[in-house]
Amino acid sequence: TKHVIKNILWTTAKNFTVERGRQQIEELISTWDIHESWLHHSEFLEEEELKDSKRYHYRACWGIPTRRKPIPQATASVYFVIVISKFKPDTAPVEVFYRLESSRLIRRPEQCQFREKWLKDIIENKIVCTERL
Repeated sequence: TKHVIKNILWTTAKNFTVERGRQQIEELISTWDIHESWLHHSEFLEEEELKDSKRYHYRACWGIPTRRKPIPQATASVYFVIVISKFKPDTAPVEVFYRLESSRLIRRPEQCQFREKWLKDIIENKIVCTERL
């Protein structure tokens, strides 16, 4: 069976605001198949002006707090970039990319379904590293 990649309808460049971008990232995250024990918060990091585009950087930080450990041993971050082209009409939708903190691989939400395992792997690797120290 073919897995359906869930995506959302992204706002247009002319309707974009920093807060709208954060809300849409939250909307995208809500389509991900992630267990409810995972909690996250998202934040705007910076605006970057390039020759051909404006880029808005965000981060979603993930962890699994428990009753015994309300502050997780480690967290995993997903970095998002919302790109507004200076060449496309302002009625065109923004472009969105994301990458995991442990990876340089850049993904597009419409091409790749997010996997909970990626978050688990980051956290497990961090815990192993801290235990070695």
